[in-house]
Amino acid sequence: MPRTLSDDEVRAAVPMRDAVEAVRHAFTELAAGHFTQPERLVFGGGRVLVMTAHHEPSGSAVVKTLSVRLDRTPAILGTVVWTGDGAPLVADATAVTTLRTGAVTGVATDLLAPADAGNLALLGSGAQAADQLRAIAAVRTLRAVTIHSRTAGNARKLAATLGDEFPAVSFRVAETVEDALADAEIVNCATSSGTPLFTLSALPEQVHVNAIGSFRPSMRELPAELLATASVVVVDQVEAALAEAGEIIQALEDGHLDQAELVELGTALREPPKVSGRTVFKSVGVAAQDWAIARSLAASVE
Repeated sequence: MPRTLSDDEVRAAVPMRDAVEAVRHAFTELAAGHFTQPERLVFGGGRVLVMTAHHEPSGSAVVKTLSVRLDRTPAILGTVVWTGDGAPLVADATAVTTLRTGAVTGVATDLLAPADAGNLALLGSGAQAADQLRAIAAVRTLRAVTIHSRTAGNARKLAATLGDEFPAVSFRVAETVEDALADAEIVNCATSSGTPLFTLSALPEQVHVNAIGSFRPSMRELPAELLATASVVVVDQVEAALAEAGEIIQALEDGHLDQAELVELGTALREPPKVSGRTVFKSVGVAAQDWAIARSLAASVE
């Protein structure tokens, strides 16, 4: 019989630092061509998602099925099924998804943000936000975090929760996005917005921006001007970004960005790009990330 792991069991088995390293390894394997990873299946206008990946060297595979309702708490419900040498493993998809999405942000931030960057602006206070911060804290020594959200009450609750978890970090809530961004060295966007969250002029000249909230062509968190002027735009996978990342799709259609300028994360890990000024990481999520967390879970219960 397969072993089934709850949200709490997933988090106990794979601490964020381990998740970051697991996802880093998965992207180097992806760049090496060691995965068969079909494009994500999308049903019901994005309300049902199915993702799968097969790691050829190990013969292991993962399948994740999600129900996504942005008007529901939690917004993501589903299962992750891991198949390897032993018995199959089933895990709660909410925990796996937020953990692996946080972890890839940690990988990208470690690659693209200055080593001494410690001021974070967190835009969005939903289900993904806490693990986004935890991942960045795993790769950078944070000094101050400013949270801005459409719902100020949620932002205050998140600041209080994370303040207890990270007592050495200063937390505050900003009423405007401009205030949140003013002193940011790292910006993290985790919203379901259909329009850009800020203008280019609101960003400092030296800043790294992660955007992980939008996963449909109709969603946009980043202004086209940022994509046009950033020293590097890294995506988790070009094929996935072209199918699902609204800001990338629109910037390409409007001529603000050329597809040849997009750098895949796995490639960037093998050949780090030269970075300066503003840098961008845009993720819609790929199944190799789920494989990374599921593989770590399977190893933890052997």
